[in-house]
Amino acid sequence: MDVPKHTIVLMQPSQNRASRTFMDYESVSQAIDGICGLYERKLKELNPAILNITYDVSDLYNFIDGLTDLSALVYSPNAQAYVPYDREWIKQRTFQHLKRMAG
Repeated sequence: MDVPKHTIVLMQPSQNRASRTFMDYESVSQAIDGICGLYERKLKELNPAILNITYDVSDLYNFIDGLTDLSALVYSPNAQAYVPYDREWIKQRTFQHLKRMAG
């Protein structure tokens, strides 16, 4: 279980600068759940007739890569500051998170 570290996800879904938004979470795990939830809501929106939608990690990676911008700021108690992480780090953490949930 990861130590709760306040995490802010910065996202720009489209080229439109007005689509920039952020979400904040109590931990990295919750932030990853939030990103997975965004993808799941998008799938439900695109496939309203399907009750149980399944996807694999490559589908989720394609969604993440399709966002104009995505990064995370994770609070580091040692530095007493937020440390920035990029899209690739988010994808690695997502894979670890999904593996833990499946295991």
